[in-house]
Amino acid sequence: MRTFAIASTILAAGISAAYAEYPERPINMIVAYSAGGGTDIAARTLAPYIEKYLGDDASIVVLNRPGAGGEIGFTELAQAEPDGYTIGFINTPNLLTIPIQRDARYSLESLTPIANVIDDPDAFSFLPSSEIKSIEDLIAYAKENPGQVTYGTTGLGSDDHLSALEFERIAGVELKHIPFPGNADVRTAVLGGHVMMASMNISETMADVEEGSLHALGQMATERWSGAPDIPTFQEQGYDIVMGSMRGIGAPANLPEDIADKLEAAVKAAVEDPEFQEKAKQQHLALSYLDSEAYLAELQSLNATFEELWTTEPWAQE
Repeated sequence: MRTFAIASTILAAGISAAYAEYPERPINMIVAYSAGGGTDIAARTLAPYIEKYLGDDASIVVLNRPGAGGEIGFTELAQAEPDGYTIGFINTPNLLTIPIQRDARYSLESLTPIANVIDDPDAFSFLPSSEIKSIEDLIAYAKENPGQVTYGTTGLGSDDHLSALEFERIAGVELKHIPFPGNADVRTAVLGGHVMMASMNISETMADVEEGSLHALGQMATERWSGAPDIPTFQEQGYDIVMGSMRGIGAPANLPEDIADKLEAAVKAAVEDPEFQEKAKQQHLALSYLDSEAYLAELQSLNATFEELWTTEPWAQE
């Protein structure tokens, strides 16, 4: 009996030591959008702080896998080994709308939500030189020039796309959608005059607004984000449109519970780190932490909403 007890103690200690070793090699963090965009900036700002709270030997490598509205990166994340060495940012609504609108090689069930980090309202923005200075100007121009207002988004079924479709419906106008691989590409296109309007998240717009290179017509939140207190919501201006993107950390399904718990604790500590919060403020990151349980519940609720929307107003049939 004593021999069995000693053996059990040694085994338990060995298992604990093995768990404590994670991570013992670099962790890949997949970003399903191009470098320089909002998700990429968030990932590269947050990664060093997740490293900090995972332990002295932790190392995270950010890998950009843009394309197909995020499907390429989400698929790579879902199909990776569930060993904790591949994590990634997962973005709504693209994460959810892609499998609804077409056959995809991943689903919500093929991922393990770790924690949400950002909840970022959408916004419409134009060059300051544009004659469109307000939502009313946009509606008037679009009605006089049907289909002539070109706008860039991060792809079919993205929050930027769905918000524009909802605006078209409410305002009774027709715009022309131009999808891009990522937000950085949308920004380049609008600043270069290749599209008239950028439909981007407010945090991704604010640096250009503050520099005077873009003018935002409004933000699609229930209340003004603290990082953009001078930009009115669409609701304030008489247009009941609330749309945005949640961005959080996910991993492949069947991730061992101990590794998931360790990652969740590290992300929480990272988001709460005062130094990170200051950098997030400088980077215009709209922080909104949710633990894994609350995050999964929100994703499941959103998924049901988008499935219902698809049956009545399929957004991919343009």
